[in-house]
Amino acid sequence: MFGKKLQKIRKELKLSQEEMSLQTGVSYRAYTSYERGDRKPSLEFLKTLVQNFDVNLNWLVADKGDFIFNPSVKEFYKNEEYFTKKVEEILQKNGIKL
Repeated sequence: MFGKKLQKIRKELKLSQEEMSLQTGVSYRAYTSYERGDRKPSLEFLKTLVQNFDVNLNWLVADKGDFIFNPSVKEFYKNEEYFTKKVEEILQKNGIKL
């Protein structure tokens, strides 16, 4: 169940698995194992989802609430060009060229 929800978050953000792993600070292998349900995420990973993407933790882990994201994040992601620029800045900061 967690893996499907994590995949849904990633797709809503329009990120690849690799991009999501970079932005959450976990290896690609670890991230994909979370999505497959082969591995349980750390508390640090959950904290990163909440802080970086404003994920509704109640929805993610307790099946409570109707929203994937806390309402404020919806406005941020409406401007896809702004978000794309921020992703590129993060990737460049980490030495990854597009």
